Amino acid sequence: MKKTVVLTGDRPTGPLHLGHYVGSLLNRTKLQDTHEQFVMIADMQALTDNADNPEKVSNHIFEVACDYLAVGIDPQKTTFFIQSMIPAIAELSVMYMNLVTVARVQRNPTVKTEIQQKGFGQSIPVGFFVYPIHQAADITVVKAQVVPVGEDQLPMIEQTNEIVRSFNRIYKKEVLVEAQALISQCPRLPGIDGQAKMGKSLNNAIYLKDSADELAKKVRSMYTDPHHIRVEDSGSIEGNTVFTYLDVFADDKTHVQALKDHYQKGGLGDMKVKNYLLEVLEAKFAPIRERRKEFQKDRAQVMRMLIEGSERVVGVSLKTMAEVKEAMGLNYSAF
Repeated sequence: MKKTVVLTGDRPTGPLHLGHYVGSLLNRTKLQDTHEQFVMIADMQALTDNADNPEKVSNHIFEVACDYLAVGIDPQKTTFFIQSMIPAIAELSVMYMNLVTVARVQRNPTVKTEIQQKGFGQSIPVGFFVYPIHQAADITVVKAQVVPVGEDQLPMIEQTNEIVRSFNRIYKKEVLVEAQALISQCPRLPGIDGQAKMGKSLNNAIYLKDSADELAKKVRSMYTDPHHIRVEDSGSIEGNTVFTYLDVFADDKTHVQALKDHYQKGGLGDMKVKNYLLEVLEAKFAPIRERRKEFQKDRAQVMRMLIEGSERVVGVSLKTMAEVKEAMGLNYSAF
């Protein structure tokens, strides 16, 4: 085991989609064989914009865990935990808030974008506004050195490392460690409507749990080239979501290139390309879908795995907090 890995950012507000799969889930299945890996379900972060609907968050903890297990993240190799079950995360968050200015949080581009997307206006929940600080606590509580994230989360890692450096400098002790962002080969998968990002709130996602019929319906509705009206017309592959997905998921790159050439030349209809993409996705994700169904049959076992993992992380977090308080001079038990 070379490094510690913690994964933040999977909020239990719905099942995971293909954007999650290529963005970080694939990395997690690989890292668990070479690293000490922690996977967190960020329920407290999900409450920052779902405080009026906590049942939605708690109900989806099980769903997200089933997605993790179905793609091959092994609880024998990876420690799963629930964010709200680790009191030290909340304690660290309060401490870190004293190291970050309001102006710095306001400059965080990810926060600015998400505030705009959610339409908060001036009614921004304080918890949502400061969640980059909370995320720094998620990472540092287990002293993570590597964090697989999407491209849009890079500002969060930057802010985490600023907090780490500030803490170590102010308290004159190298207690916390900086984290390295690990970006996947496909940092961002567009939605089926061609928008830049796939997301639950945008209603443009393909989920790991989608049935064969749901998958087919979504693929056949995917955005292509709006100017490719007749089969004989030449078509553009730039910004064509179907070809973007084929580049990511198809193993036969030679065949994909042949399809691109044919499409650009003319004489290849959108539906034929979509049908091929459907074959590719069904072959890759049908086994995941079936494994997911098996895990769903035993809710008690899945939840027991999460609770046991959380108990282990509590032990890790207590060691971190002891070092933090010692550096800050808050270790009153020494008197």
